[in-house]
Amino acid sequence: MLSSMSVVWGILALCQCAAKNFGSLLAIRIILGIFEAGFFAGATFYLTLFYTRGEMGFRLAIVQSFAVLASAFSGLISFGVFQINSPSVKGWQYLFIIEGGMTLLIGVLGFLILPDNPQTAWFLNNRERGAATARLLRDSSSEVETEFDLKACFQSWGDWQFPIWCIITFTYPVAYATAMNFFPLIVQRLGYSVVKTNLWTVAPNLVGAVVLLCVAKSSDYFRERTFHIVFSLTLSLVGMVILAAIDVLQHKGVAYFACFLMASGAYIPSCLVHAWHNNNNVHENSRAANTGFFVGLGNLAGVVSAATFRTEYAPKYLPTLIATCCCNTVCIIFVTGLGLWMRLENRRRDRKQGQRLREDGVDTSQVKNGSRSMEWRYFL
Repeated sequence: MLSSMSVVWGILALCQCAAKNFGSLLAIRIILGIFEAGFFAGATFYLTLFYTRGEMGFRLAIVQSFAVLASAFSGLISFGVFQINSPSVKGWQYLFIIEGGMTLLIGVLGFLILPDNPQTAWFLNNRERGAATARLLRDSSSEVETEFDLKACFQSWGDWQFPIWCIITFTYPVAYATAMNFFPLIVQRLGYSVVKTNLWTVAPNLVGAVVLLCVAKSSDYFRERTFHIVFSLTLSLVGMVILAAIDVLQHKGVAYFACFLMASGAYIPSCLVHAWHNNNNVHENSRAANTGFFVGLGNLAGVVSAATFRTEYAPKYLPTLIATCCCNTVCIIFVTGLGLWMRLENRRRDRKQGQRLREDGVDTSQVKNGSRSMEWRYFL
């Protein structure tokens, strides 16, 4: 499915070269967005079919770090491509040809290389396939290779925790969207030209990618999500508060440092939040539905950032920063509250059973009812 979406996306990106007016370009972009929308959710669920709960954060961070690096250099690449002079093909058309062609190639390679699950992995022998499945049954899923069950997809939507996850997955991406989509505009407030603005955005994004990988690795190593998510949200919150509080033209060094803080914290929750809710769900059907819904909800958060990033608010963009800070604060409150409740619930179950268990103390194959099983312990 991921390869199919990539192939169609690549074809549609190439089709944009032939657009003759706004209407045709808009139609292509809408269809393109439909096929792009499911990619991150699909990639997240796909990784849960191969990796244990204590490995998911870093694997998602690897995927996300490439998106951050692409954002870091996209402005410079676009500027360079637009300098190509051709009487028949415009610079923007070359850009779509490059993007579409590369995506199409990767999508075709995906058909040939990516297995559906460990049992169909062509690069593993029978013994290794058995070991891969045993790993998942020990620390990921109650069952593997389950049949599609529509009722099972939505079984967790009635839990009281579901609205909490909705709030978390809607609020954390606002800072991500602000950093990813409008970071050049924020840096441009420092008074630099277009080329220098793109150059100055590279370093914060590179640092952000490195911090993302380090924090995700730490989260997996300690098998802990709550503190790492709160830490990253606080990091970006401090950066935005600084940008909102100072005159950036008078304090360029401080403002640029704030950009590093913002980039260092904004990208991490997109990995750890989705690793966290998948870590606490042992059913593949339910994980697939929840991941798709939560990622889609997070994409809507980009509307908040876009709606507040208006030209009349330039150059300070204070309403944008205030809205993003508020979303980060709300997310911190709910992440902290949910993590604290999970910790207290684990202790309550320990007292009731008369033994202290960690979340990895019981194989996930033995808790088919998930949190409804008394042996279940939440992944904090």
